[in-house]
Amino acid sequence: MTMPDAVAGAMPIGAVDHVPPDKVFAAPQQATDFKFDSRTAGVFDDMVGRSVPFYHEIQRMTTELAADFAVPGTNLYDLGCATATTLIACEPVVHPDVHFVGIDNSAEMLAKAQSKLDTLPSARRRTLVLGDLHEEIKIENASVVILTLTLQFVRPLHRERLIRTIAEGLNPQGCLILVEKLTEGDTLFNRLFIKYYYDMKRRHGYSDLEISQKREALENVLIPYHLDENEALCRKCGFTKFQTWFRWYNFSGMIAVK
Repeated sequence: MTMPDAVAGAMPIGAVDHVPPDKVFAAPQQATDFKFDSRTAGVFDDMVGRSVPFYHEIQRMTTELAADFAVPGTNLYDLGCATATTLIACEPVVHPDVHFVGIDNSAEMLAKAQSKLDTLPSARRRTLVLGDLHEEIKIENASVVILTLTLQFVRPLHRERLIRTIAEGLNPQGCLILVEKLTEGDTLFNRLFIKYYYDMKRRHGYSDLEISQKREALENVLIPYHLDENEALCRKCGFTKFQTWFRWYNFSGMIAVK
């Protein structure tokens, strides 16, 4: 399937048939920290598609950037690869001699990722790795590293080490593609952007109870940075170029080049 077919068709890129609807927070429940467990993995594709503004367009744009920076004979890493949506979206547009490596700390997510990859046979070398970004990971011979809505779940204490590891493992002119939820320094805009975001979730079928309970579950788990904090972090760790390529209120796509 070519990329134009994927965009024009009814099924968004990287999606699969019969995705169960996200009902994780539909019933009243005791507040606990959000987990990427089997319950989340089973509905993750629906969850992220309804919770992230222009999610499928962000994926498409990510594949364009990845295709231009990926170099044959090198590695493309997706850190926090979840159910492999991004890797699957990259499959038809990235050179076949680029090795795909997906890393995630959830065995349940990786099992879902593997099942999706198994339905899409490829001659490309593809590897899934169980790994925690709070600990040391191996990045080597990389031309592209992708962090889609992942860095925000890494505790701030470990973010500089992770970004530095990425920079050191990238080849010259390699890129980091970063998608993050942001927080605003100005309280007026921060409040408005959050309001608009919750309005979007309501339009996508989430109830006020679901929105409230998920917000509580994410409170101590998802810690967003300001846009300029993300840029400063990348430049401090060795990236020489930084640019935003997507912005929707409190969500942004960014690219940093070594």
